[in-house]
Amino acid sequence: MKNSVKVSINQIQVGNFIRLPVSWKDHPFLFSNFKVKTQSQIELIKSLGIEQVFYDTERSDTELLALKSSSDKTLPVDGDGLDKLKLEMDQYKHDQIESQKKLRRSIKKTEQQFERSLSMMRSTVSKLGSRPLNSVNDAKDMISSMTNMLLNSDDLVLHLMGDVKPGDLIYHHSLNVSVMSMMLGKSLEWSREDIELIGLGALFHDVGKLKIPSNILNKHVQLTKPEQNLIKQHPLMSLNFLKLADTFPEQAKPMIANHHEFIDGSGYPKGLKGDELDKFSQLITVVNEYDDLCNGTKVSKAKTPYASLGIIYKNYKQKLNNEYVGKLIKTIGIYPPGSVIELSSGQFGMVMSVNLNKILFPQIMLYDPLVPKEQAPIIDLEREEISIVRCLPASALPENIFKYLNPRERISYGIGQP
Repeated sequence: MKNSVKVSINQIQVGNFIRLPVSWKDHPFLFSNFKVKTQSQIELIKSLGIEQVFYDTERSDTELLALKSSSDKTLPVDGDGLDKLKLEMDQYKHDQIESQKKLRRSIKKTEQQFERSLSMMRSTVSKLGSRPLNSVNDAKDMISSMTNMLLNSDDLVLHLMGDVKPGDLIYHHSLNVSVMSMMLGKSLEWSREDIELIGLGALFHDVGKLKIPSNILNKHVQLTKPEQNLIKQHPLMSLNFLKLADTFPEQAKPMIANHHEFIDGSGYPKGLKGDELDKFSQLITVVNEYDDLCNGTKVSKAKTPYASLGIIYKNYKQKLNNEYVGKLIKTIGIYPPGSVIELSSGQFGMVMSVNLNKILFPQIMLYDPLVPKEQAPIIDLEREEISIVRCLPASALPENIFKYLNPRERISYGIGQP
């Protein structure tokens, strides 16, 4: 801790922010760094045989106590009370560790589901030219399965997924847009048919980019005007991909053609506006813009999820359907998975998951140098009574914290259950 000094435990009082100089395994507190809330906590620290702690001057609400002389009388300690408190804290810490293990298992299971979906999508797209009927049927089965999960569970969690492989960018983006569009459709109380329709359209909305040379898509410098014009044709290229797939629903085609159109007419490829754009086109455009901002390109730097939501809310009022923008924020939370944050406790962390029923209290993986990275504490803000102070760009983190939290270069989401 910066601005910290080693002091006697006898100088500590309620309101002091301290760090315990022992291993995380050797004390009953959930964190090694914390603000002292009760005198009982101080007595418990003393009972562990800890004589000195680190005191943080900046994060403390109160000053240190003056050291007492040996002739000063000390208050009697309720040994039974301390034993009971330690037992309760040990149990709580154990429960939290088990809860973290359960969350990690849930994330792992969701990642496996995500990888299966990714593999299925690669296979589906590869069959579009040679076996279009099989391709579309496979995609419909995949979307139907995702819809079942969305509609049949009241307790869904949006998890941050692992890093993206360079060759899978289009597939990750398409899955992101599909999953989030379907989530918004559910939040808007759309019918199952409509939710499946936007999910299917979103899966194929960017396949036209596979026709664009990779040296243009992955260009590190600003595109030339002809290159920009070529990329602006990718929605129509996506439709051309689907021409042979006569089982692909006609109602899903406009959203593919229009996912870069804005309601003020400033989008492309046709500059449509307002009522010329159906509800599917308007919704997929909101989600597509959000994911494009989060994941960026070689020439436009990726933004944090928090910053991306802020940009859409502030700068796209005339371009996007405001009801759908509001629904996006309410659905994935102000601090979506992948957000790097600073907490009221002074600690840094990364949002790992958002329970869609409790979006104000995401689950945070904390940086704690005294805990092994693979066991990094994942906390529930609601239970810990800790709040988020601010969201940070990953580049603002010190190198040691960056390596520990390992913020994702690109953001992908999977839906699982707690």
